[in-house]
Amino acid sequence: MQNISHTNQANWQDYYELTKPRVVVLIVFCGIVGMLLSTSALPPLDVVFFGALGIGLSASSAAVINHVLDAKIDEKMTRTKNRPLPQGKISQQKALFFSLILCVISMLILLFRINLLTAILTFLSLIGYAVIYTVYLKRTTPQNIVIGGAAGAAPPVLGWTAVTGEIHSDALILFLIIFLWTPPHFWALAIARKDDYEKANIPMLPVTHGNAFTRLFILNYTILLVGITILPYQTGMSGLIYLVTAIASGAAFLWYAIKLKKDEDIELPMRVFRFSIHYLTILFTALLIDHYLPLRISDFLI
Repeated sequence: MQNISHTNQANWQDYYELTKPRVVVLIVFCGIVGMLLSTSALPPLDVVFFGALGIGLSASSAAVINHVLDAKIDEKMTRTKNRPLPQGKISQQKALFFSLILCVISMLILLFRINLLTAILTFLSLIGYAVIYTVYLKRTTPQNIVIGGAAGAAPPVLGWTAVTGEIHSDALILFLIIFLWTPPHFWALAIARKDDYEKANIPMLPVTHGNAFTRLFILNYTILLVGITILPYQTGMSGLIYLVTAIASGAAFLWYAIKLKKDEDIELPMRVFRFSIHYLTILFTALLIDHYLPLRISDFLI
């Protein structure tokens, strides 16, 4: 009876929370970076606006579906038990209808204001996260976040295709950076919230293989990530501004990963998780700055 009474108390903030706004902001930011890097000049403002809007609405739709499919899991986890669905503030039917509206608007925008390729890739990303990851991978394998990370790594490619209408190798480098960033980012959170995942019977890596094993994998993936972040410079996609930023921020991430490997401080995993978000933001911001204010080694040679 408590859930039924709460269902009528939903307001716009509850629906807003269903969209995971902080995650969507990061997704849209990465998509815009892809748009801006795809051309030597500024892309058309209407393409940037409608491309970002379409990608953002699709990501929001996927987030709402994730809330619906994970409602019973969220009830068991301390971190998520106060979300609108576990609290009964919004019914699953209303949440699904809300998600459908977001999805339809997103696809219409991308089809009629951007291009067919971007619409198809965006829809596949939505299915990849909301269905393949949430329904299957998350519940069946400790490598869930590795495989499912492909959907989360798509935004720069979506942004790129929104402007150019084609998939470029440089866009795939951006995809690879986010793809390798995702496991250490989420595994740090999984260590911090291990008890929650155990209660919900979710086979996250710390649950199935222990914290020590997960810490080692975080370090391994961070090493791979830092190495891959040099690729934009090596391929000529970026210059010294980005290279220096990638090396410095990568060294900081490696320091955190090494510290996490050796130190069992219970607060450290969450610090690593939060730092990883700042790291990706700094990295992609440096790509933008470098793109419009390029510095090459030849600039310093006489």
